[in-house]
Amino acid sequence: MHEITPIELKQRLASGDKLILVDVREPYEHEDFNIGGINIPITELPFRIEEIKVSDDTEIVLYCQSGNRSGLAQKLLATQFRMENTINLKGGVKAWKSELL
Repeated sequence: MHEITPIELKQRLASGDKLILVDVREPYEHEDFNIGGINIPITELPFRIEEIKVSDDTEIVLYCQSGNRSGLAQKLLATQFRMENTINLKGGVKAWKSELL
């Protein structure tokens, strides 16, 4: 399973890499603070998979508060949907805030 640090993600976003950001937290968490991703709570992910199915050359960056739920989401997408083009934001939003704000 692939991971990315907040600093690496910020650099890739700035360079224009083909990335889709998916926030797997609950809507109230997303409203409180997010880094620009679409909000699909982990419990809804299997039912909203069509929203994030993309070509293999586009990577999907999953994030949550600490990296745990997004890690589970990454495993779910790999095992149930054979999606291997996912990256987990290491440390989640907490790490983003502490390293970049």
